[in-house]
Amino acid sequence: MTASEGADQFISAGLASLGIEADEIELAVMGAAHEMFWSPIVELLSLDTSGAPAECAPDLSKAPPAGR
Repeated sequence: MTASEGADQFISAGLASLGIEADEIELAVMGAAHEMFWSPIVELLSLDTSGAPAECAPDLSKAPPAGR
């Protein structure tokens, strides 16, 4: 089974479990988005962030200070 076949089955099963019906065009768009974004998502998940210092009480309305 290729990654795209797995994605097709996963997307269809997930939508069906939620009672959502999707036509061929909607499924094709979801499949294309999966193909486009899945590799970068896997790369992000594999990053080792254990060496990054924890940010205490971050102000999420502002960018982090320079130099981090």
